Amino acid sequence: MTAHNGISLWDASAQEPDYHAPMEADTTVDVAIVGGGFTGLSTALHCAEVGLSAHVLEARHIGYGCSGRNVGLVNAGIWLPPKQVRERLGPSFGSRFLKTFGDGPDMVFSLIEKHQIRCEVTKTGTIHAAHSPKGFKDLEGRWKEWNAMGEPVDLVNRDEVAKLIGSDAFHGGLVDHRAGTVNPMGYCRGLARAALGAGAKISTGVTVGALRKDCDLWKVETDKGVVTAKHVVLGTNAYTDTLWPNLKRVFTMIHYFQLATKPLGPDAAHILAGRQGLWDTGQIMFSLRRDAHDRLIIGSMGKVVGDATSGLSHRWARKQLARVFPDLTGIEFEEAWHGQIAMTPDHLPRIYNLDDNLYTAIGYNGRGITTGTIFGKSMAGLLTGMAPEDLPLPITKMSTVPSAPIMSRLYETAFTANQVLKSI
Repeated sequence: MTAHNGISLWDASAQEPDYHAPMEADTTVDVAIVGGGFTGLSTALHCAEVGLSAHVLEARHIGYGCSGRNVGLVNAGIWLPPKQVRERLGPSFGSRFLKTFGDGPDMVFSLIEKHQIRCEVTKTGTIHAAHSPKGFKDLEGRWKEWNAMGEPVDLVNRDEVAKLIGSDAFHGGLVDHRAGTVNPMGYCRGLARAALGAGAKISTGVTVGALRKDCDLWKVETDKGVVTAKHVVLGTNAYTDTLWPNLKRVFTMIHYFQLATKPLGPDAAHILAGRQGLWDTGQIMFSLRRDAHDRLIIGSMGKVVGDATSGLSHRWARKQLARVFPDLTGIEFEEAWHGQIAMTPDHLPRIYNLDDNLYTAIGYNGRGITTGTIFGKSMAGLLTGMAPEDLPLPITKMSTVPSAPIMSRLYETAFTANQVLKSI
C-alpha cells in the first residue's frame, strides 16, 4: 500500500515512536479497553488520571485503524450544521453537544501541549471550501449559525479563499479558526505514551475473541490470556468486528483514500500558505493539506485502486492537482492508502450501554480525532460517577442499519465511478 510497508504516510513519518508490548499473563483491572486508536487511548489516559487501572488491548499495533490513516484535520463540530444538531438532540443535549464539540480542537491541542506530543501540530484553522455556488450558499447558512453563537468562524469570498488556498478553483469558503491539523499517527502514539505515563497498560498483537460475564465482572478472553475487568469499553469504531453481536451493523462503512506527493519544497510555498487543512462541499468529498515536509496530501471517498505510482487513483490524483493547481508540474507521488469510516444515518455518533458496565462510542462519521478524544474523556467520567445526562449526547439503545452492507457496496461502486469520471 505504501513505499514504507506501513499503513499510511503518517505511519512512516510520525516522530513519536511506535509502541509494542505483548500481553504476558492474565490480569485484573478496573477497565479493559478494546482498540488502540484515539478512543481507546484517550479512555485509558483519562481513566488512569482519575485513578482507575486500565488495560488497552490492540489486535495489531497502535493506530492501526483509521486513527493512523486519518486525514489529520482537527475539526470542531460534526458534519451537521448547529440547527440540525439541536433538532435531533433537543435543546439540552444539542447545546451541550455543540459546546463540547466546538471546544474539541482546544481539548486536543491542550493534550498535545501538556504531553509535548510531537505530531506536526498547526492551529491555523481549517477551510471548508465551496466546490460550487450552491456549496457556498450552504456555507453561508452554516456561518450565520456559528456567528450567532459567537464562534470564531469566518465566511470568505472567492478571491479571499483563493489567497488562502493558492488556487481559484473554489467559490468561497468557511474558515474555522478553532481547528487545525496534526500528523494523526503522531498524535495517536503520543496519546499512548501519555496513557502509559499515567499508569495505563497497553498490549499489542492481542486479539479479543469473546466477552463473558462472570457475576459482576467481565472476562475478556484473548488469544494471549484473560483480562478480568469491572468495566469494558469497546473503542473499535469503523474497525468493529463480530466481537459483540450486530455492533458492526449500526453504521454504514465507507472507505476514504489519500495519496501523498513527494516533498515539493519551495514550489508548494503558496499552497495553503498557513497550512490549513481543506475539505470541500462536494457530495463525494475532496480533501487537501500540506504537511510539515511540503508534501501535498489529496484524498476522497473510496479505496485506492492501484498504488502511489500507477493505476486509477494515481491518475485521479494527478488530474485533481492539475485542476486545482495548473502551474504545478512534474508531480510524483510516494504514498497511497485508505481507511474505513463509520457513517450513521443521521451523521451523529452514538454512545451505547451494551450490557452492565459495557460501553462503546461509535459512528464518528469521519471526525475521529476530536470525537475519539472527547469520548475517551467521557467514558472515564461515566465510569467514575458522571450522570448520563451530563454526557455530550444521550446513551441510546443499539439500533442496526439493515441496509448497511448493501449501501457500503453501492457507495464503493459510486466512489470508484467518481474516480474514473474525474480521471478522464
